[in-house]
Amino acid sequence: MFKATIEKEDLRSLPLEAFQGEIHVIDTSAGVKKYLPILLKENLLGFDTETRPAFKKGQKNTVALLQFSTEFHAFLFRISSVGLPDQLIHLLENEDIKKIGAAVHDDLIELKAVREFQQAGFFDLQKYVEAFGIENKAVAKMAGIVLGFRISKSQQLSNWDAEALSEPQKLYAATDAWACYKIYSELQNYRLK
Repeated sequence: MFKATIEKEDLRSLPLEAFQGEIHVIDTSAGVKKYLPILLKENLLGFDTETRPAFKKGQKNTVALLQFSTEFHAFLFRISSVGLPDQLIHLLENEDIKKIGAAVHDDLIELKAVREFQQAGFFDLQKYVEAFGIENKAVAKMAGIVLGFRISKSQQLSNWDAEALSEPQKLYAATDAWACYKIYSELQNYRLK
């Protein structure tokens, strides 16, 4: 069985891992048309969003980035550039493709502020890990408990609306979605043992 919690010191002592696959940044309609058919063939995707942080009370920014990940490919959709076109809505509403994330409810609220849709196939790790006795619900802590490594959160508060994403931002965004994919996959493998 897995530990219920992990202390910060223990988490810091774990090896640092990051997504090692290919990262695709999609910021044009041509990119959407190129990559959506690939995503629609998948059965399982890691999922996350990023929003530029607000540092003033009452300020709220719209979601800037929508991430999906497989084992070897991460797809980063720049919502400020491509919005939520019909092809992307089709993926968000597809019940046959399991989209794994953490705090999915909050991400969906932010996405629906851009364009309304009827979500289907979303799966929240924060609820699922309870069945394994895991109490820590942050992605970094779940990764430490389930996968035995830590992931960097250094770019979390960066500007996701920047004209161009930096390489560290791309890697952070890809890693967050990939970590959700990996945590779910590992828990599924554990259940089958």
